Amino acid sequence: MALTNRNPLPITLSNPRSPVTEAYRTIRTNLQFASVVDDVQVVMTTSSLPGEGKTSTVSNLAVVTAQSGKRVLLIDADMRKPQIHQRFHTSNLTGLSSILIKESSLEECTMEGAIDGLFILPSGPIPPNPSELLSSKPFTRLIEACREQYDLILVDSPPVLSVADGLALTRSVDGVVFVVDAQNTNRVMAKKAVDSLQQIGARILGVVLNKAKRNAKDSYYYYNYYSSNHKVNV
Repeated sequence: MALTNRNPLPITLSNPRSPVTEAYRTIRTNLQFASVVDDVQVVMTTSSLPGEGKTSTVSNLAVVTAQSGKRVLLIDADMRKPQIHQRFHTSNLTGLSSILIKESSLEECTMEGAIDGLFILPSGPIPPNPSELLSSKPFTRLIEACREQYDLILVDSPPVLSVADGLALTRSVDGVVFVVDAQNTNRVMAKKAVDSLQQIGARILGVVLNKAKRNAKDSYYYYNYYSSNHKVNV
């Protein structure tokens, strides 16, 4: 029996001419427009529950942004079920958790990505207290230090309704991209997650609709981006 790769290389690297890759470039452009209006340098990607495509979204967005000539840092802040190191085939022996407990420095843990301009900060060893680490002053200071070194910082967050980590992260980011699986996301759960983000003042930059067929003849999935500066209705 053939094994399925559950953590494939980002499609923006493996198939740069695909319609999905082009859709990610559209998302990148929309984020650039948001940055013109407001200072958006640190962006968190999350979802309501696991398996909705947040890690794929943030990984591919990091690639297309670096390809546009920007210096991009991709941080894996999902310290319960990290995947970024698997997507980019890098080590996870040290990373974000190592920095926050002062075992390693940012420079020691940051790795070069698959293309020029892309840098990866994996999660590091899974700690017993992720929420406390992500809401700590060391994490805030780390993000501020990263702002000085990178044009865009993308943060992969745990799902909002699974654990409190994602809500804690919103204190340090400029905006949130919310990912919805068109085929599997429960509408009630998605609305509950968005409401939770808005209640703590998180700025939702837009919603990525993942795994939606364009029409009956299309067999591939695509990604759509909805920019919003107002209340998001899911």
